[in-house]
Amino acid sequence: MKTQNVFTVAIIIALGGFLFGYDIAMMSGTTSQLEQLFDLNSFWLGFTIAIAILGTIVGTLIIGKPAERFGRRRSLIALSGLFALSTIGSATAINWELLLFFRFITGVLLGCISVVTPMFIAEISPAKKRGQLVLLNQFFVVTAIFMAFVVNYLLAQVFETGSWRWMIGVEAIPAASFFLLLNLVPESPRWLVNQGRNDEALAVFTRIKAENPKQEVRIVQESVAQEISMDQGKLFTKENRFPILIAILMAAFNQLAGINAIMIYAPRVFEMAGFATGASLLQSISIGATNLLFTFVALFLIDKYGRRTLLMIGSVGMVFFLGMLSKSFFTGNYSDLGGYGVMIYLMGFIAFFAFSQGAVLWVVISEIFPNKVRSKGQALGTFTHWIMAAALIWGFPVLNNVVGGGPAFGFFAIMMVLHFFFAWKVLPETKGKSLEEIQVDMKKRHQKL
Repeated sequence: MKTQNVFTVAIIIALGGFLFGYDIAMMSGTTSQLEQLFDLNSFWLGFTIAIAILGTIVGTLIIGKPAERFGRRRSLIALSGLFALSTIGSATAINWELLLFFRFITGVLLGCISVVTPMFIAEISPAKKRGQLVLLNQFFVVTAIFMAFVVNYLLAQVFETGSWRWMIGVEAIPAASFFLLLNLVPESPRWLVNQGRNDEALAVFTRIKAENPKQEVRIVQESVAQEISMDQGKLFTKENRFPILIAILMAAFNQLAGINAIMIYAPRVFEMAGFATGASLLQSISIGATNLLFTFVALFLIDKYGRRTLLMIGSVGMVFFLGMLSKSFFTGNYSDLGGYGVMIYLMGFIAFFAFSQGAVLWVVISEIFPNKVRSKGQALGTFTHWIMAAALIWGFPVLNNVVGGGPAFGFFAIMMVLHFFFAWKVLPETKGKSLEEIQVDMKKRHQKL
């Protein structure tokens, strides 16, 4: 029988993360051009950027049932093909309304992909390596963010006008590559067991070199049977209250750090601090590089030190650097550290975010729900994440115009203080446990509520 290294399979699936990472950061290079081309005020500029995020919210709501019916692999194949077409539509849009339409469709597809990708990886991963393998999704997200910043800068140098079309259109290349490579991976064995296709699940566990394929199938079968007996085909039950709470709070805190608003409006933040437009795009590359480097660091820490430890350390660092950013904008003093204070504070914030919240979010959400409702639970967490992202991305330009950068960054810092206590007192540790063992722990915690 043909075998594959589970790491290779996870890398291919994680390319789904590349698509929505690139899309998020790519839009940062288009804001000034879109503002001028379509004569947009701060409200409508925020709406134009956030329309894809609004679509993402819709995607998270509708993907649960298709992912359960058609499987993880076939769902991603269809989504990646449609994504390639939608990006071409956005790049060639002849007016603002058509751009909004295609950006919304792109967002719907991104929402679906962002639910299925980490869930798919979690379901094929051995317990000891699951954190690292699911984190590959986030690693590709930040790799794409860095590449988007670089490509945006280069395209802006090549094209004096209309570079925004090329910035968006380039996305069709990774989407088409993802579409083709997905044909090389097997279906999720846990999904196959859920469908009663145990022989196929055994073949997949054997193909990805599980330590004991027959035992893996048996454990999943027993877990699914227990879930059915407890009516765990439904997400919103008393038994699932604790994982639902964890998913919602983790996703909300992730965005309350201000990460997506900062990523998308990074060039504008640098312009606020006195940098020229070209220099601002170049400075944004440093943000992407920092994000990539510290997510890479997290790959080697998450299964060694655990999810909670990374989150608590990250919270402390983010509070400090967000506080320094707030101070800079409150005082209007941008001459700290040789005039590069804002850039260094942003890089510090990104570093601590990348190896903590950025690394841990999708890992934990993909772990904490029972097999029967994992796709629904993943969708709930992703929905919360993107609805918060939409609010912040849409509102950041308006908030900045009304109150300035000082209060905005100060608010993000306060939220990270609360996040520290959430990670310390509420979040359970899941490192080194099988998905089925995590469910046993969740049931014990539910009984204590």
